[in-house]
Amino acid sequence: MTELSYAHGTGTVPLIGDTIGRSLDRAIAAWPEREALVDVAQGTCWTYAEFGSAVAQLARGLLGSGVAKGDRVGIWAVNCAEWVLVQYATARIGAIMVNINPAYRAHELEYVLNQAGISVLIASQTHRSSDYRAMVDAVRPACPGLRSVHYIEDGSWDMLLDAAQRVPDEQLAAREAELSCDDPVNIQYTSGTTGFPKGATLSHHNILNNGYFVGELIAYSEQDRICIPVPFYHCFGMVMGNLAATSHGACMVIPAPSFDAAATLRAVEQERCTSLYGVPTMFIAELNLPDFATYDLSSLRTGIMAGSPCPVEVMKRVVAEMNMAEVSICYGMTETSPVSTQTRRDDDLERRTGTVGRVLPHVEVKVIDPVTGVTLPRGEAGELCTRGYSVMLGYWEEPQKTAEAVDAGRWMHTGDLAVMREDGYVQIVGRIKDMIIRGGENVYPREIEEFLYSHPKIADVQVVGVPDERYGEEILACVIPRDPADPPTLEDITAYCREQLAHYKIPRRLEILTGFPMTVSGKIRKVELRRQYGSEHADERG
Repeated sequence: MTELSYAHGTGTVPLIGDTIGRSLDRAIAAWPEREALVDVAQGTCWTYAEFGSAVAQLARGLLGSGVAKGDRVGIWAVNCAEWVLVQYATARIGAIMVNINPAYRAHELEYVLNQAGISVLIASQTHRSSDYRAMVDAVRPACPGLRSVHYIEDGSWDMLLDAAQRVPDEQLAAREAELSCDDPVNIQYTSGTTGFPKGATLSHHNILNNGYFVGELIAYSEQDRICIPVPFYHCFGMVMGNLAATSHGACMVIPAPSFDAAATLRAVEQERCTSLYGVPTMFIAELNLPDFATYDLSSLRTGIMAGSPCPVEVMKRVVAEMNMAEVSICYGMTETSPVSTQTRRDDDLERRTGTVGRVLPHVEVKVIDPVTGVTLPRGEAGELCTRGYSVMLGYWEEPQKTAEAVDAGRWMHTGDLAVMREDGYVQIVGRIKDMIIRGGENVYPREIEEFLYSHPKIADVQVVGVPDERYGEEILACVIPRDPADPPTLEDITAYCREQLAHYKIPRRLEILTGFPMTVSGKIRKVELRRQYGSEHADERG
C-alpha cells in the first residue's frame, strides 16, 4: 500500500509549558555572567543578569504607565537592543506586543494601530528615508485608542524607564503570576498581496516552543553566539533568533539596524559568532562582497537559511566558503510560529539543498489535494497543511479569515504546493497562486529557477507567469546577470534549457534586471514582477 503524505514529529524532549518570562528566568539563573545580547552598532553588551535587569525595569515602567494584561503595545523600530527589551518586557506583564513592519508608510501604520487597538507605541524616530515621528503625528488624530508614544532615541523612552520607580518588584511578580502559557503575547501582520494584512495572534506556548525546538535541532547551547541580521519584526528574528537563543542560554548578536552584508560579516568575525541567519538573498549579497575572502568566518558552524526557496548553488557555497557545515533549512509561516519543517545537522547535502527538511517534534504535516482535501500519496504535489502547538490562536478579531485558513480539524492551510518524499522530507514546489498554467500544463517556477541557477551567466533568477493570449500564461525569466556587461540572451537560455526541460517549461520571455522588488524581510515580491512585466507585455499586445 502506498504511504500517505502525512508525518508526525516525535521526540523525547517534552513541550515547554511555561511563559516566556519564566523561561528567561531559568536562563538568567543558569548563566548570569554569560553574554545575552550584543548590539554592535550601539556598542551595547549585556550579560544575562544585566539583560534580565533591563527587561524587568522596562516591564515595571510599562506597568507604571498603566499597561494592563492583554493591552496591545506596538513596536515600530529597526533592529536594536531596545526592540529585544520590548519583546521580553511585554511578555513579562501579559501585554500583547504588536510587530509593525519598519517599511510601513502612514496609511499602513494607521490601519495596524486601529485594527490591533494599540494603546502604547514604541518607535524609532527615523531610519533611512522613513520619518517615523512625522508619520505618527500624521495618523494620530485618526487613532483615538493610541494613548502614548515613546521614541527610543529621545527623552520619552527615558520617561518610560523612569516610570519603573513607581512599581515595586512585587507588583511585577504579581502580574506574572496571573499569566498562562496559552495567553496571546504577540501579533504579527502577514503581508497580503491584496487588501490589508491580517494579524496572526501567537501565544507564549506557540513561539517559545518553536524557538526552542528550532534551536534544539541545530544543537544550541550556552556556548553559541547567533548573528541575527534578519528583522526582529518577523518571526525569523524574534522567534528563531531571540527565543531560540534565550531558551538555550546563547547570545543574540545584532550586527546592524537593518541588513548590511559587510556589517554582518564584520559582526561574525568580531563577535566570534557560531551561527548566522539569513534569507537566500542575504547570503548571496555576503558571498558577492568584493572582499568576502578577507573575513574570518572560522567561528561559524551552523545557521539558518529560510524565508524563501534556497538555491542549491548558494547553499553549496555557504557550506563550503562560510564554514557552515551544519547550516539548516527551515520552512514555515508566521501563522505557525513559524517553523514546521527543518533539515537536521547530520542530513546529507542533497537533503539540505533539495528539501526543506522534515517535520519538527510535536508537529504534524500533510499534503492534500487542494480541491478535495484528501491526503495524497507520497510523491504527489498538493497543498501543505500543518497542525500542532505552533498553529496560531487566530487572526486578531477576524474570525472569518481565521476559519478560511485553519479548518475544523485545526489544520493550517499554508497555500504552498509541496511534495512529501518517501523518506518524509518535504519539497516546496511553489505557491498555489504562483503556479503557472501554460496551455493546460501546470508549471512550477521553483523547478525552472533551480535549473537556471546553474547557468554560468546567471547570478539570480525568478520565474513568473505573465498573461498570454494564446496559452493563457507564458513563462517569464527575470534574471540578474553575473556580469552586467555580458547578460544572457533569450536564445542562450532557450538553448540551455532545451535538452533538460520539457518544452512547455522553457521561458519564452526574458527581463534582465539589476535587482528584485523585496519586502523588508528579504522576500522577493513575485507579485510585483508579475504586475510590472505582465502589464508591459499587455501594453505591447495592445
